[in-house]
Amino acid sequence: MAAPIRIGTCSWADEALTKHWYPKGVRTAEERLRFYAEHFSTVEVDSTYYRLPDEPMVARWAERTPEGFVMHVKAFALMTRHPVKAEQLPTDLREAAPLDDRGRVERPPREFRAEVFTRFHRALEPLRSSGKLGGILLQFPSYVVCKDLSFDYLRWAVEQLAGDRALVEFRHRSWFEEGNRARTLTLLEELGAAHVVVDAPKTEAKNLVPTVVALTSPLAYVRLHGRNAKTWNVRGGSASDRFDYLYSPEELREWAAPLREVSESAEEAYVLFNNNRWSRRSDGELAAQAPTNAAALRQILDEEGIPAG
Repeated sequence: MAAPIRIGTCSWADEALTKHWYPKGVRTAEERLRFYAEHFSTVEVDSTYYRLPDEPMVARWAERTPEGFVMHVKAFALMTRHPVKAEQLPTDLREAAPLDDRGRVERPPREFRAEVFTRFHRALEPLRSSGKLGGILLQFPSYVVCKDLSFDYLRWAVEQLAGDRALVEFRHRSWFEEGNRARTLTLLEELGAAHVVVDAPKTEAKNLVPTVVALTSPLAYVRLHGRNAKTWNVRGGSASDRFDYLYSPEELREWAAPLREVSESAEEAYVLFNNNRWSRRSDGELAAQAPTNAAALRQILDEEGIPAG
């Protein structure tokens, strides 16, 4: 039996949604999450990339969403070797953190990182115990390239998740260059980790990986970043500039065949939209890109007879 393609957005609380998707009367954090969960059955939590989550907050997420709702959680930056400033750490960890001259954590020992993984894992217990925890997104930066040391770290990081499902996204083309692709996918399969399939600008930039539709675990995960090649590598640009893109119906329809194949092979399948700005509709009103595209893709899949939720 084909797995339904569950569609959602990366964050339910970014500026595009709060300004141009939620009704005016939906203002509080609780109201927004409840409203979101009425329209979509899954979401990716991206705020956890910037700060470690705490258990009371996660418990509120679990309480405010219906049974069967699935939340995927993005790993805290330090867990995927991104730069982190000392103030992003819990207070009691700051003194033990080795810092560079800009106040950023520099080459922390494995024991320090392991403690961060442990706290991250512990905080997610309310989602885990309620059956609402999907996977943990390990999004590696573009300077983590395909080499033996990176493979070793990936093995270690997946082990630190302590049984939670890993969703692995690479941001450097070397992982999928000829000679490396098979090795990369084989390792993910051995680790039981899901290869995150990406849709992004089609250029030869080193920090853009090609779209590789491949399953390495029973869980399939697709992230659509938009195809804005003009802003992807603009110096000084913000993340919202990079992901400023509204997919056309024709571009979304390109995904029907791959998603049909995915639904027939996976036990669970998710598509998350990471385009996080807003565009002007034909009626002149502004609309948030991610939920607009998510709803449109769901309709396309329904028309194609592909189960979607």
